[in-house]
Amino acid sequence: MRRRDKIFGELDWISILLYLVLVVFGWLSIYSATSNDFSRNLFDLSQRYGKQLMWIGFALLLALFILVIDAKFFSAFAYVFYFLMIGVLISVLIYGKTVAGSKSWFQVGSFAIQPAEFAKFVTALTLAKYLNGLNMDMRQLKTKVLSIVILAIPAILILLQNDTGSALVYFSFVLVLFREGFSGIIIVIGVMMAFLFIVTLWFGELYMAGALVLLVLVVFALLRNIRKKWRLVMAILALSVAFVFSVNYAFEKVLEPHQKTRILVLLGMKKDIHGAGYNVNQAKIAIGSGGLTGKGYRKGMLTHNRFVPEQSTDFIFCTIGEERGFVGSFVLILLFVALLVRLVFLAERQRSSFSRIYGYGVVSVLFFHFAVNIGMTIGLAPVVGIPLPFFSYGGSSLWAFTILLFIFIKQDANRLNVL
Repeated sequence: MRRRDKIFGELDWISILLYLVLVVFGWLSIYSATSNDFSRNLFDLSQRYGKQLMWIGFALLLALFILVIDAKFFSAFAYVFYFLMIGVLISVLIYGKTVAGSKSWFQVGSFAIQPAEFAKFVTALTLAKYLNGLNMDMRQLKTKVLSIVILAIPAILILLQNDTGSALVYFSFVLVLFREGFSGIIIVIGVMMAFLFIVTLWFGELYMAGALVLLVLVVFALLRNIRKKWRLVMAILALSVAFVFSVNYAFEKVLEPHQKTRILVLLGMKKDIHGAGYNVNQAKIAIGSGGLTGKGYRKGMLTHNRFVPEQSTDFIFCTIGEERGFVGSFVLILLFVALLVRLVFLAERQRSSFSRIYGYGVVSVLFFHFAVNIGMTIGLAPVVGIPLPFFSYGGSSLWAFTILLFIFIKQDANRLNVL
């Protein structure tokens, strides 16, 4: 009994409170977005708000279960979970159900479950287990390669399910690798490639190639010391030009038509407010109409009358924007930022490198979902279809995020037992 009291006494109640506030806030938004004036029974399982309430109950049971079992269980079975999850992701490709164009669901009676959501915390555990083992040094090529392989396998399998949004989440683990010593140059290269990709779409290959050559000539003229490294500069120039001339091929041959349209709409190169840009346009109207303080709970015309597609899932942020206005939206963002900052603080105080690495994995996944979901709702990011953590409708995502978070809360509660 003393041991159990000690465990619960060491829990980080600030993180737990922020989690509970977000979950409750999320359910209230789902209720507003999906109920009608005749809704009376909160537990009506034919309605989304009723199902979400049930899933919240199960999520709390999962959280409690995680808190009472041994913290070492997760590191001991991390590799087992990983290989089992790989098997499940392969099974989805064979036996899964296609929903909204993605073959990433298992149908269980009237309910569907999405394994890709659970693969995120399993991958975070596995990466932490690997980097913790034998004091892995991120400066070693073998460590870098195997770390990327651990991330790439589930990402590729999820991409094959045509679930691009969930696959992109795995790029967020670069933050974990960077914290553990991975060279920051990789992040810089990634940012530069994204920049070249966008600018090439805007101005064309020949203009960009010419601009790069001109830039190198200017650098040589102004910075004499760079001339000593002309071979390196020319190699970078050659790779950059080659990348530029591959952009259009990749854009036309690799991306799906709807993905290309979404990117063009986002970059302002195409207007399609009745097609690919419809969701974002409606979401912007809903958020903008909320003004400073919003129209009031369940008084949002666009939200309550279903004018915004996916308003209880991927676009649930527009419900907050319309009903709670700028103030409510700002409070929601503050809650997420507070949780992320708190988790970084917890990660840095860990005695175990496994717990620290896993903690940064939690932060990376939550930050990516939070930033991209809100970004795509207000038109600052492509629509890739990922939920807002603890907020969007869906049992799979709620359970997966709950497990992701509470495993780390458990690790933190056990930190004083680590020598």
